[in-house]
Amino acid sequence: MAKRPPLMDLHIPTADSGFYSGFSKSVAIPSKIIVSALIVWSIAMPENAAAVLNALNGTILENFAAWYIYVAAVFLILCLALAIVPSTGRLKLGRTGEEPEFSRFSWFSMMFGAGIGVGMLTFATAEPMYHFANNPNVIMGQATASGADNVTNAYVWSFLHWGFSAWACYALVGLCLSYFSYRRNLALTVRSALTPLFGKRLSGTGGHVVDIVAVVATILGVAQTLGFGVEQFVAGLQRIGFGNWIVTTDGQPSTAGIIVALIVILGASTLSALSGVGKGIKWLSNLNMGLSFFVLAFFILFGSTFFGLNALFSGLAAYVADLPRLLFTVWRPDGTKTGNALAAWQEGWSVFYWAWWIAFAPFVGVFLARVSRGRSIREYVMGAIIVPSLMCFVWFTLVGGTAIYMTLDGTAGDAIASAGQESQLFVMLDLILHGGWAWAMAVIVVVLLLTYLVTTADSAILIVNTINAAGEESPKGRGHIIFWGLALSFVVGGLLLVGGLEAIKTAMVIGALPFSFVMVLMCIALVKAVIRDAIRERNGVQSIHKEA
Repeated sequence: MAKRPPLMDLHIPTADSGFYSGFSKSVAIPSKIIVSALIVWSIAMPENAAAVLNALNGTILENFAAWYIYVAAVFLILCLALAIVPSTGRLKLGRTGEEPEFSRFSWFSMMFGAGIGVGMLTFATAEPMYHFANNPNVIMGQATASGADNVTNAYVWSFLHWGFSAWACYALVGLCLSYFSYRRNLALTVRSALTPLFGKRLSGTGGHVVDIVAVVATILGVAQTLGFGVEQFVAGLQRIGFGNWIVTTDGQPSTAGIIVALIVILGASTLSALSGVGKGIKWLSNLNMGLSFFVLAFFILFGSTFFGLNALFSGLAAYVADLPRLLFTVWRPDGTKTGNALAAWQEGWSVFYWAWWIAFAPFVGVFLARVSRGRSIREYVMGAIIVPSLMCFVWFTLVGGTAIYMTLDGTAGDAIASAGQESQLFVMLDLILHGGWAWAMAVIVVVLLLTYLVTTADSAILIVNTINAAGEESPKGRGHIIFWGLALSFVVGGLLLVGGLEAIKTAMVIGALPFSFVMVLMCIALVKAVIRDAIRERNGVQSIHKEA
């Protein structure tokens, strides 16, 4: 009832001693068993694992494709509405008078690095190039494949997948956790965001299940991101002179290449996670943000800047104008060539992306909450949705726009378009620069990619540990941190070796579905809490936790 203070004490049982001291055994042990079983299954019985995962994936795409489209739209609308409404936009994610822990630059750097940095290095070139060749407008006969009339369309679809909707998935989870953890002093764990609906019952089995789902979704979502990053990292190492032994004859990462990449990435990320958010993760985030600006400046100076800026403004205008329609458009197979092609395209792109962002959301959401304490909802939404999206748009148009322009004017021929997505950026650098300069720029990109990979992995390890430790934010439990570092390595390596990125993609889409239902419940709980807290304030009832 709104006549009484909200729940501000949710007991989550944790062990008092032993290896699991301070951890919830009911969450940590089942999470480890599920992830370990996936690793053993994928490596010991690869054909069976592939068959079962593909069958489940087909069922999900057939029955839940529209669900993914609609829930992503709901997440964005809710976040924007809470920021725009004056009474909710000014609410602080913390206690009265509490100030943010991090500067805005460090805050944004950590959010961006954890949220999207790795994928952006791969897809800033690859996705615009793909949509330039094929997208729904081309399928429906409204534009020419790889033609000048298709440039704006290519960016509308790229912006849809990497823009406001993507970041809204992250922001929603972070907003819910911040609200309940920092205003009501509840544990920084996913179950806390459902307390307005289920109350103290979340101390038991129901709460444990919610947190387990969040941990498994996190591991699979991060595995997808690391899978893309590992492929590009190996391609970069081969480009800068580590030898052909790290790739196969068709240019794909070899077993040795994957193993070396994972040892470097997950080893460094585990060490960084042991140092905590305020040290290793903050330092690496600031470093990769600085290197990102350097690479962006390179493309401003040496890329097709005028073409890219034109694509930015035309693409952004078309994207914003079309967004209300795009958010709710669902194509279903109808037996026609065009209808079936549109449905297949949407399943392979939009549905895949919404599942990816949802699977990634518990990790990024907990991390966003961890670094956003003390900020208002309006500032949070601007910093977690609008600004990162605009940064992605700039990257996609300046980097990807250069690739499209070089393809259009014949400079690149089909060199960029025919390269694998992990190699397209390096191929473009070779066309822009020559000799030692191209090599030096490739080294910088490899270093930037490594910092993004390490930042993503170490943040994920720390967040999974936080959920398992009932919301404890300090980097305790070194053995557990090491376990999750190794688990991530084996999940990525195992799935890459037995089925490549498709195996990771399939597992991730499956793992995202349960958490999508949790996120919908979080939306309902947040709206209920905001409304009731407003009533409490009008009636003089306490709604924010106060120190005793």
